[in-house]
Amino acid sequence: MARSKTIFACQNCGAQSPKWLGRCPECSQWNTYVEEVAEIEAKRAPLFEVPISTPKPLAEIAGEEGKHIPTGIAEFDRTLGGGYVPGGVTLLGGDPGIGKSTIIMQALARLSGTSDSILYISGEESAAQIKLRAERMDIGGNKLLVVTENCLERILEHVRKCKPTVLAIDSIQTMYTNDITSAPGTVSQVRESAAKLVTVCKSSAIAAFLIGHVTKDGSIAGPKVLEHMVDTVLYFEGERGHPYRILRTMKNRFGSTNEIGVFEMTGKGLVEVTNPSGLFLAERPHATPGSVVVTTLEGSRPVLLEIQALVAGSGLANPRRTSIGIETQRTSLLVAVLEKVVGVKLYDQDIFVNVAGGMRITEPASDLGVISAIHSSFLNRPVDGKAVLIGEVGLGGEIRAVMGIEARLKEAHKMGFTRAVVPKGNMKSPTPPKMEVVGCSNVEECLKLLS
Repeated sequence: MARSKTIFACQNCGAQSPKWLGRCPECSQWNTYVEEVAEIEAKRAPLFEVPISTPKPLAEIAGEEGKHIPTGIAEFDRTLGGGYVPGGVTLLGGDPGIGKSTIIMQALARLSGTSDSILYISGEESAAQIKLRAERMDIGGNKLLVVTENCLERILEHVRKCKPTVLAIDSIQTMYTNDITSAPGTVSQVRESAAKLVTVCKSSAIAAFLIGHVTKDGSIAGPKVLEHMVDTVLYFEGERGHPYRILRTMKNRFGSTNEIGVFEMTGKGLVEVTNPSGLFLAERPHATPGSVVVTTLEGSRPVLLEIQALVAGSGLANPRRTSIGIETQRTSLLVAVLEKVVGVKLYDQDIFVNVAGGMRITEPASDLGVISAIHSSFLNRPVDGKAVLIGEVGLGGEIRAVMGIEARLKEAHKMGFTRAVVPKGNMKSPTPPKMEVVGCSNVEECLKLLS
């Protein structure tokens, strides 16, 4: 029998130490070290027999037919790469109340009409609470099985008896295994529970959806290795003041990453938004200084967004630089380019930049739009409302080519835009008919054109 040994593990990043530390040297968080058992005293017999795999030549391994199985929710399937994969494990994270349990319940309800057995395991709600939520969303069905359980050993017993095709765990942080003496939600419990579930699902071809809590900085609670274990990682994004939710793919072994699905939260659950460009531009003001339209490429989907900028005189020693939806450091870089290359004096101005609709831009193709919006607000001159701006800006003021220009222009033309300013390096790409496309090589040339 092995001797029991205790260690101290950080509950934020999973770092370990033989003694307690007030501040974690890895993530710099305070009071996150908790004592845990490092070794298991007695090995328990597995409740779920996992077959032993044998090495095979790559040429002899048969490819699977029809890997992706649609859930029936098009926006959800887009983020998954076309649907769920038997044996694939998906981790869904997001802030409390943003709609994680809602989207999983809606997907399981759609699948219950085509699959033999669907198992939904909740460690946070009672069966009566789940029933009330299902009635509110008009969800029913005899093939959707619901059980409230936290113990992993009993969960695996339910899986062995029910033999579901799809399994949902809500949430992984509430599960615990008897092999570890630490409390549920600790790093060791989350890591061990997730590892056993992944092994069982892959050996039995069960598609699993794991709902995960997030920390105050937005990352999934528990060890970072949790995201490495699963096949797909999805994050729910959204502002409290907006009814719209963005489901973003951060990792996908069966499809492309950075895909997004757009939903609207209603009293009946989440409703798909099939035209996000029209949604984000619906309330765009016309002939207003500081307002421009850009296109961002989210995976394979181009989306048109409105960028708003407000430049006002500052009475502070250090003028404010505030960005919502765009990295603040990126905005500061573009402001420096405006000052150095174009000669616009912004050192005594407060600058506020916002992406309308609560969307978050992660690619540099919107740089030209940010610079044009700031310049427009500073001069109090509106930009052409029928023009869309595309391009990455370098430190020397040059406008660099971007990928996916054909799809971006096609989306802009579909939304009624008749003019586009793009990098000169993208001028060789095909352009939509009846659309004026102008190529610019630097920021000064673009701003003179827009003036």
